[in-house]
Amino acid sequence: MEHLKENGGRASSAAVRASLGVAGVFEALTVLATQDKAVRAASPWQEDPYDVVVSLAQFTVPMLALVIALRLLAWRAPGGVDRVEQTVRAAGVMVTLIGLTVVFEWAAVIAGAPPASSGTWVSVLIGGLAVNSVLTVAIAVLLVRCHRRRGHGSSGPWRYDWLGDAVFVCRRMPGPRRWAGPDAVDRVRRRAMTVFVTLSILAAVAVTGAQAIGERWTDPLLIAWMLIVVATSNLAFCVISNAVAGFIARPPRTRPGRIAEASVVAGCVAISVATAFRDALWRVFETGSLTSVPALAVFTLGAGLATSLVTAALLLACCPYDSSGSRRRFGAVVTRLRRPPTHRRKA
Repeated sequence: MEHLKENGGRASSAAVRASLGVAGVFEALTVLATQDKAVRAASPWQEDPYDVVVSLAQFTVPMLALVIALRLLAWRAPGGVDRVEQTVRAAGVMVTLIGLTVVFEWAAVIAGAPPASSGTWVSVLIGGLAVNSVLTVAIAVLLVRCHRRRGHGSSGPWRYDWLGDAVFVCRRMPGPRRWAGPDAVDRVRRRAMTVFVTLSILAAVAVTGAQAIGERWTDPLLIAWMLIVVATSNLAFCVISNAVAGFIARPPRTRPGRIAEASVVAGCVAISVATAFRDALWRVFETGSLTSVPALAVFTLGAGLATSLVTAALLLACCPYDSSGSRRRFGAVVTRLRRPPTHRRKA
């Protein structure tokens, strides 16, 4: 049995490393298509809704690749079963984002958007898209096989997480070991949503600042609107990916707290969808084009607010009370790290 687990861990490690290679190819081609002005001018997916998905993946894919690569440093630390499962899941999230982007890019090519796109760079971009497509399908199949081979169900509790591995590594360094104590870890776990919001805002400030400087924006309302849109998309990504891959094991939350969080995430997703498809959605309610910044802000942010309120109402009305909440998945790791065991149960 141990031999099978070791072989499965090696196969999963190889699949994860291969996914990092695919992410590298994807990011290189995406940066070329979005940051070089000559290439971007010829890109079939330079307009929304395609560009919204490409921009999201351009930021999130390298972030996931970075944390996955860092976790490989603690690959042989205690908790190998959980680590392999979570890392394969994180790689799956990363490959899913790449696959979603590839689908949108092919949709742009098929739709002929923009119609005037032609020339050498278009051929290069479509060739790179074909390479990305093949690599994405291949690594997705490999990750699915690894997940099925391990047969680790989603109902069992995780006893280790990414934050624990970060502490494991930091405690072996002279400087970080001072702040990587149980109290600091406990604060991060209890304030995970605050951590996600802070990281999302900081990333949004960087992205929005770069965009405003590059495009020479002077309208403060436009800058504020983009800051909110980027921050909300980042927050949705953080919460959803954490739920899938278990970056931070969170303590059990109250039912109102879970409903509020789900409603906020739904609203964040709705803002991104409304932003991506704003022209098509605007024509459903109004005639003409959506060109006014105030109207754009009210329309997209209003869609997010309405979605949050509807989601909260539906969850309050339909979801039965469940006091266990997230304890099933994350309760074991939180209990283990917050309250050291005083005795061991005999097998």
